[in-house]
Amino acid sequence: MADPTNALFSAFAFIGFIITLIPLPWHLEAWNSGTCYFMIWTSLGCLNQFINSIIWRGNALNSAPVWCDISTRLTLGVSVAIPAASLCINRRLYQIAKIHAVVVTRADKRRAIFIDSILCFLIPVLVMALYYVVQGHRFDIFEDVGCYPVVYDTLLSYFLINMWPLIFGLVSAVYCSLSIYSFSKRRASFNEFMTSNKSITVSRYFRLMALAMTDLLCTVPFALYSIWLNASVGVQKWVSWSDTHFDFSRVDQFPSVLWHLDQRTVVSIELTRWLLPVCAILFFLYFGFASEARRHYRVFFYVIAKPFGIKPPTKKPSGSAAGYASFTPVSVSWTNHCL
Repeated sequence: MADPTNALFSAFAFIGFIITLIPLPWHLEAWNSGTCYFMIWTSLGCLNQFINSIIWRGNALNSAPVWCDISTRLTLGVSVAIPAASLCINRRLYQIAKIHAVVVTRADKRRAIFIDSILCFLIPVLVMALYYVVQGHRFDIFEDVGCYPVVYDTLLSYFLINMWPLIFGLVSAVYCSLSIYSFSKRRASFNEFMTSNKSITVSRYFRLMALAMTDLLCTVPFALYSIWLNASVGVQKWVSWSDTHFDFSRVDQFPSVLWHLDQRTVVSIELTRWLLPVCAILFFLYFGFASEARRHYRVFFYVIAKPFGIKPPTKKPSGSAAGYASFTPVSVSWTNHCL
């Protein structure tokens, strides 16, 4: 029998997939590459978990092996990419807080996007590729959860896979501390920069800071807990490539009643997958109700409503134009009022 809470998770995962992408267009316009990568990876992670929770609801059958090969690598990529995106956000906030010059050139923006792309795209893809080195067998399937990566727990796996979230989280903590210090020392320069900068407002800056700090409070403790959990089972000795990949095509399948017997497995799996919808919802709470978001919602609403004759209200004319408008025919004035 399927776990009834799985339907709740499916709903939150799908909602997270949608709402995280809503602020994407105006962050793309502002060249906020770190924030954009955060949205894209979080949304992909939610979509991945949503699909898994639907396909394997109430079963642990190996019904989509190719999808599982993709899904397990995406799971690992997301676990690295979101902390990397948080690092990029903290790095940008620090650069703004310590700014000496008001002008930021297009070359500076391109350079920032290039560095963010290395951290948020190239490294996660590299981790997904290196996963094969320490992949014990093809994948596991947990009922109600879906495909799950299998990392053979050797010392090498900590350097190739497990260390990245912790490293990104610790570096983010340094940038976050430096941002707070620089902001307190250069408040006048900061205000001048914000006045002249169109890509980020004071409100958006502090919302990004709140998001980065929230993610930071989750990333480091969770990364440490994950490393401790893996190490507590017992780190295996690396023997050889053939030993690690022995019976590689095996797929272990775990019914819900079986994997729920191990409390550590339950905590690890549920915490891993629920963190993604939580990240998505927190992001939307920070950015989905901001002034620029409401402005875009208004524009989108009138684009959708235009075929039904609903149009945005026109601003009341002033000055000489107002005087001219007062002599317009009654029928035109009534039409303008309805518009």
